[in-house]
Amino acid sequence: MKNSLKEIATGFNSLLTGMRITIGQFFKPTVTVQYPHESLKMPERFRGHIELVRDSETGKALCFACRLCERACPSDCITVDGAKLDGAKKKSVTHYMLDFTKCSLCGSCVEACRDGAIRYSHAYNLASTNKEDYVMDLFKRLEDERLAAIARGEIIPTPAPVVASASAPATGVVGQASSPAGSPGVPPGVAPSVGAAPKPLQPEAPKPAETQPASPAAPK
Repeated sequence: MKNSLKEIATGFNSLLTGMRITIGQFFKPTVTVQYPHESLKMPERFRGHIELVRDSETGKALCFACRLCERACPSDCITVDGAKLDGAKKKSVTHYMLDFTKCSLCGSCVEACRDGAIRYSHAYNLASTNKEDYVMDLFKRLEDERLAAIARGEIIPTPAPVVASASAPATGVVGQASSPAGSPGVPPGVAPSVGAAPKPLQPEAPKPAETQPASPAAPK
């Protein structure tokens, strides 16, 4: 009898302890994330697959295809190519492929990049049944993001400066200034002749006074 009462008291104490914890958690803020409709913000130190870093002003990639990341990769999963565009001082990346099926996220490529042109992404939901989905064209992805940012007005594209070519043929048309007001002998709005300058007006000489004939003398 005594043991039965002890067990009842112990069970009732456990029930109160459980109810106290349940009631305490009931009034706390909800921390459950309704995945996949919601997702948590990944920390800054999270290592996803690498991605190209773009210039905040132009939106273009900072990478200029030095291939240090390609040589530093131990898994041989990066392929980089570039070209020197017209008017540019250095090369620009035109092709950046990542085979994520080989990548081990060792970080050698990010550490080897001396200009900070690549970084870890925060992409983590990469589940797929197609192997080709893990072969990523990072340059094309960055260009698509740049065009989308231009469409949203986040980036204003700067037009390339127009430089006049020295070999451009002359048109032979030279602008002529209108004649200044008061030019003698030239109607307004017509350029004066370059070959002959207008002669200055000479003052007219005074005419000699005409002599009047003497009137006949009156008869005496």
